[in-house]
Amino acid sequence: MLTTNELTYGKSTWCPGCGHYAVLNAIQRAVIELGLKKEETVCVSGIGCSSKLPEYLDVYGFHTMHGRSLPHAQGVKLANPELTVINVGGDGDGFAIGCGHFVHAARRNVDITYILMNNQIYSLTKGQTSPTSDRGFITKTSPEGAEEAPVNTLLMALTAGATFVGCGFSSEVTGLGSLIASAVKHKGFSFINVMSPCVTFNKLNTYDSYKKQSYKFEETTGYDPQSYEKAIEAALGYFERKPLGLLFKTETSVFKEVHMSEHPIAPAMQDISDPKKHSNLMERYLRH
Repeated sequence: MLTTNELTYGKSTWCPGCGHYAVLNAIQRAVIELGLKKEETVCVSGIGCSSKLPEYLDVYGFHTMHGRSLPHAQGVKLANPELTVINVGGDGDGFAIGCGHFVHAARRNVDITYILMNNQIYSLTKGQTSPTSDRGFITKTSPEGAEEAPVNTLLMALTAGATFVGCGFSSEVTGLGSLIASAVKHKGFSFINVMSPCVTFNKLNTYDSYKKQSYKFEETTGYDPQSYEKAIEAALGYFERKPLGLLFKTETSVFKEVHMSEHPIAPAMQDISDPKKHSNLMERYLRH
């Protein structure tokens, strides 16, 4: 079981005040709460400020290409279903070049958790509009204001088939930690949209603005996390009011190792750690 002292792995290069620090802390809380072993936990990311997170968490990490974290995370889970797989990334990484992968990961319902650290801007490349930037948002690449409507990540997750959908705020780290723990325990594709302010390049979507817009969805009258209709209603209003907590959860068939077991190369894949067997397996796909 991991302890707090073991969980801080590398020295952070995030800006002071970045919301991602709190997301990291929330993930640490969830890992400790669940009693996960670091050798049985994998954190996968793509490219961006948020995707540095595996470097700061003392579990197995996989830093992939821009937008390609979800295919890798699914591959890790299918190759070894006993692992706990947590995928982290930003709005640019997940909903620009990675958007197609997100839709298909959700509909497959692979048993992984995807945490979107949504700061509504490209920060690592010094402040351009992202797929979730507000219309009219002025940046270096949109001096007259962004023309496109922002992607509603919660609505996309629900309509794509995610079986666990939640929304968090980096300023509410205790609640976020509990939400992440629930997502990891859920059997199926879990998605959490986290409002994680960029204090350096985004002066519009700030801690104060998110606090004014957010409300605890679970405390609303008639809340039912199994109601797809209620979840859709809350997601539709996301740009006006941010619903914090669990929006939707359902249990259905999970895409897992059973789908791989009947493949003719599956038995050979079980001993892939043996270099000799690995070479023999690869030989089958080489042209002579």
